[in-house]
Amino acid sequence: MTDLLVEHHGVPVLVCAADGPTVATAQDALDQLIGGAFYRAEVVAVPAERFDDEFFDLSSGMAGAIMQKFVSYRIRLVVLGDITHHLRASSALPDLVRESNRGRHIWFLPDLDSLATRLAPEVPGSS
Repeated sequence: MTDLLVEHHGVPVLVCAADGPTVATAQDALDQLIGGAFYRAEVVAVPAERFDDEFFDLSSGMAGAIMQKFVSYRIRLVVLGDITHHLRASSALPDLVRESNRGRHIWFLPDLDSLATRLAPEVPGSS
């Protein structure tokens, strides 16, 4: 499978292939993900299995470095898929996921349907 550029509610999204190269460093994120999205997409949706396990070990600092790259380049990152086993192995990761999902730049979502829902414009008076 190859990366695919799609649009959800007028927002261009680069959906990365699950079988692509592992993202093991901030430079990998820059080269493989941000580089592929630059000038084409506002959001990069990356299957969780593409990330090296160190990404989910917050003590490694990798998640922070990668997320900072996305924020610096003003491209939103969505980590897609089931990360339950990582959440169970960490006391800090659930907090990061919860806080990230409250914001607008980094989301951890189960699937592309959830992403489409998150990108839908808010209906006035629906809050």
